[in-house]
Amino acid sequence: MSGLQWGIEADFSGLVFGVDEVGRGPLAGPVVAAAACLFSDSVPAGLGDSKKVPEKRREAIAAGLRHVAVAEASVAEIDELNILRASHLAMARAVAALAAELGAPSMVLVDGNLLPGLAFPARAIVKGDATVACIAAAAIAAKVARDRQMRALDRAFPGYGWASNKGYGSAAHLEALQRLGPTPHHRRSFAPVKNYFPKIPG
Repeated sequence: MSGLQWGIEADFSGLVFGVDEVGRGPLAGPVVAAAACLFSDSVPAGLGDSKKVPEKRREAIAAGLRHVAVAEASVAEIDELNILRASHLAMARAVAALAAELGAPSMVLVDGNLLPGLAFPARAIVKGDATVACIAAAAIAAKVARDRQMRALDRAFPGYGWASNKGYGSAAHLEALQRLGPTPHHRRSFAPVKNYFPKIPG
């Protein structure tokens, strides 16, 4: 748990949730968020920044989390709301789901510098996914869930390389987009995907 702060959760009485999301930047697929609650005797071994923890270790950590809820905002919601608002919607859904299971948290620690609209006290922590244990756990749970979903979508829509690029705009993905056109899982509001759809007058 090098670099992670275990103990900030103890600064608050009652339950403390960590929240993070993945998938803001891709051209395809949903944005996925997770909320996690850890206790001092249930911090997974090897927990760390989701971007630095190897894939197999992320899978093992996510499988061992006892108190976690995962939620998403769909491609349609991303296009309707914009990616920031959709990310916050996914976060709020994850928090609500975990609160329904465990009860209301006394504090929600959110990765980043902006807070989603929540019914509970919350604090934004920049780079929280790399420094705060419960946020790191949420980030790993969200990433594992989204990666799994993108692998399934890759099997349903072969050719775009989603199993490896996870919907991000890699060279192979952009080439496939030009050759095959967009799928229902592409974000119409994101360039260059939006170039494939007619502009709406006004």
